[in-house]
Parts: sequence; structure tokens; C-alpha cells
Amino acid sequence: MGIPKFFKWLSNRYPLILQQIKNEEDCPPCDNLYLDMNSIVHNCIHGNDPTRLEYVSSLEDFEEVWLAIMRNIDELVHITRPKKLIMLALDGVAPRAKMNQQRARRFEKDRESRINANAKAKEGKTKKDLFDSN
Repeated sequence: MGIPKFFKWLSNRYPLILQQIKNEEDCPPCDNLYLDMNSIVHNCIHGNDPTRLEYVSSLEDFEEVWLAIMRNIDELVHITRPKKLIMLALDGVAPRAKMNQQRARRFEKDRESRINANAKAKEGKTKKDLFDSN
């Protein structure tokens, strides 16, 4: 969720932080690279923009997910070439109220995925072969 209006404040105050970087020649010198792993993991599992970074539309097992995440990190590090620090940031445990909401949503998604898994089993794929983003 982040801090409300922080990105807008930051980009208004420091407009040069928003740059379109397509290759390593476009990237200004960089000492530190801070990566929000939640967005990388989400994009690798669910996909956001098929033209950006690693986009996998049909991930079927954990190894594919892991490789997609590692390729994304490698690409970002290769383009930015940080000299001092690479920080990978992950969220901690969610608050209890959010856990309850997520649990209810995940139970529903699990029920739907079992129905889909039965359909996939008819195509010759077993449940073990499928990656569950839950």
C-alpha cells in the first residue's frame, strides 16, 4: 500500500528520479539500488506489462517462478550497475485484520483452483505440476 501521496510528493520534489531507461547506456551512475521484491514477485507470477522485464503468462511450477524472479533481478542489476549496495526489500507479516481478509479470499481461490485442477488433470497435468500463487 505504501505511504499515501509519497510517490507524488517525491516525484514532484525530485523530477529527475523518473527516467525512462531502456538500456544500460541510458542509466546514470548509481551507488545504491533498492528493489521492492513484492512488485517483482507479483509481476513474475501475475504479469503486468508483457513488454516490460520478465513476463510469464502461464507459470506452471515453482522453478519457473524462481527463474523469472532471478532474471528480473539480474536484468535490473545489469542495467543500473550499482557500485556500493543492492537492497532487496520484502514486507513483513500482515496485520491480523488483513490476514483474515486474505484467508477468506484464498480459501475461495483454492476452491476455484481445485475445480480448475480437475479440468487440467483431464488434460494430463497433475496438481503437483501446477504453481499455486496462494
